[in-house]
Amino acid sequence: MRAKSVGRRTLFHLRSRGVRSQVGLAGMSACFLAVTNASANPAGAVPDPPPRELDPPRVGPSGFTPSWDLDGLYLWIGPAGAASRVEATWDSTIGADLALVRVREGDRLGLVGLTLGASRWTERGGGRVWLDGLLGTRLGRMVGVSAGPILELSELSHPRLGASIGVWGFVGLTPFVRLGAVHELGGFAEVGVHIALPVLRHR
Repeated sequence: MRAKSVGRRTLFHLRSRGVRSQVGLAGMSACFLAVTNASANPAGAVPDPPPRELDPPRVGPSGFTPSWDLDGLYLWIGPAGAASRVEATWDSTIGADLALVRVREGDRLGLVGLTLGASRWTERGGGRVWLDGLLGTRLGRMVGVSAGPILELSELSHPRLGASIGVWGFVGLTPFVRLGAVHELGGFAEVGVHIALPVLRHR
């Protein structure tokens, strides 16, 4: 009787141990999986961003004019100086001029405009005022012609009318050569330079 009782207890004990072993094994596996997941994705980790689309982002066209594009309507102002031979003697003039020009570098007639200037003789006294039309074209640099009337002023005589025609080139400065004639003074030749400073530009 006692042997049977012991045997039953032993069998029950073995079965209980087996069940507890399986439960313990399952619990250990669950704990291991939890620790593994926690180490693979720690708290606060940021997931990888989604892959970028195939088409890269594009920037729209700029509203600014390229620096190499000089086309436009300009107002230029600046000093001018020249050496002139008139009445068989040399004299120099110092003055300034104002020019309104339209520039289209790609056109055959690349520059069209007007220039109004005034200067004073350094030795003769008096001075002159001129209004010239300007035409230019691009031949590596902008070059062109000028032509227009002249009004010669003197402290000792009445104003005298004349006219001139010239050639010029723009190389940062604007050198020019001009030939003309003034009533009662005769012909003259002039070599000089304008410094054109843009004060206004309109596209």
